[in-house]
Amino acid sequence: MTILIAPLNWGLGHATRCAALVREYIRQGHKVVLGGDGESLSWLKKTFPDVRTIDLAPLHLRYSRGKSQVWAMLRALPQLIRFTWMDEVCLSRLLATEHIDLVISDNRFGLYSQSTRCVYITHQLWIRLPRFWRWLEPLFARLHARIYNRYDEVWVPDWDTDAPQPSLSGMLGHLAWSDEHLALRVEHSKIKYIGPLSRFSGQQWDIASSPYCGYDTVAVLSGLEPQRSLLEETLTEQAVMSDERTLIVRGKIQEPFIELHHGSVVKVTYLNDRDMAAALTTCQHIICRSGYSSIMDLAALGVLDKATLIPTPGQPEQEYLAMINVN
Repeated sequence: MTILIAPLNWGLGHATRCAALVREYIRQGHKVVLGGDGESLSWLKKTFPDVRTIDLAPLHLRYSRGKSQVWAMLRALPQLIRFTWMDEVCLSRLLATEHIDLVISDNRFGLYSQSTRCVYITHQLWIRLPRFWRWLEPLFARLHARIYNRYDEVWVPDWDTDAPQPSLSGMLGHLAWSDEHLALRVEHSKIKYIGPLSRFSGQQWDIASSPYCGYDTVAVLSGLEPQRSLLEETLTEQAVMSDERTLIVRGKIQEPFIELHHGSVVKVTYLNDRDMAAALTTCQHIICRSGYSSIMDLAALGVLDKATLIPTPGQPEQEYLAMINVN
């Protein structure tokens, strides 16, 4: 079976969480093709150098520097619409020249076709909006449902409500937690809870040999600019003033690997999975954004309890995730 796996390029989280699927399908003997753009596709190429990749529609989003991202997202709407249309065109052209048995789209709205089986991955069946706009959440949930109801299945990377494990996504991934009278017209039979997805799941390494073991604090940066850089500046200033041994992982996957030392502070452009796991499991304290993929990674490593989760300013989804996963 030939499977196309294509994550959204909105930070690295959509790509990193697809790694578990890529490894499992390869283990089962299937042919995997990776699609995407930007930093997320670069990360997939570095992680799976022997897997074929194809370029899909590009998406170049930026946040604002302030505490609200509403206007930044409104300005991005024309780009998002064009991006969705271009993905549909890319997939149509691909299916016209070769056979794909399964398309797995991680939050790419346009990777849908009636010519083959298509799956949509999301942890946000319910879209969280800023407090002033919260009355519009039912409308946004309906609009999102119109998108993913076109797919054959919707995979939510979390535990179902009747599972013994606690949910990591809360109301975002479980419509039953929301108002049951909103008439979202969701075909619930399509929704499958597949459990959290993490790039660290099922991996085994000799982490003791990693040079990144034993730091007091590890800060992992991610997300869109300029908020990623703003947090890097703040954390760097704080770390330089401290005597703690601090490792800052910048999350710049498209840049050459560089390791910089400033007193007790070490900054690296990025880390591979083994060194990242070593750093996170052997440090005393973790600082990172409260993106859902980051939370799944921390949970998979069993280190969520020592993490300080910092939401991206103006991103209510991350504010909610930080709140429900605080220890």
